[in-house]
Amino acid sequence: MSNHEAKNCPRCQALFTCKSGNILRCQCNEIKLSTEESAFIEDRYNDCLCSNCLQELKQRFLFFKEKYFFNAGR
Repeated sequence: MSNHEAKNCPRCQALFTCKSGNILRCQCNEIKLSTEESAFIEDRYNDCLCSNCLQELKQRFLFFKEKYFFNAGR
């Protein structure tokens, strides 16, 4: 079953194709997220994001983690 859907990214409004019927070919599959990164993003958005936003939020999580978790003992 091929379930492709044109979507607008809820973060930047860019148009992209969500391939939930073939997740291995979906643009989001290219961005590898840890469990923590996924939770960070899922807390903020309810729907699929474009790959650019996923990559940017992955970087923001790294900054957030470095700033607040690694420096918490100082």
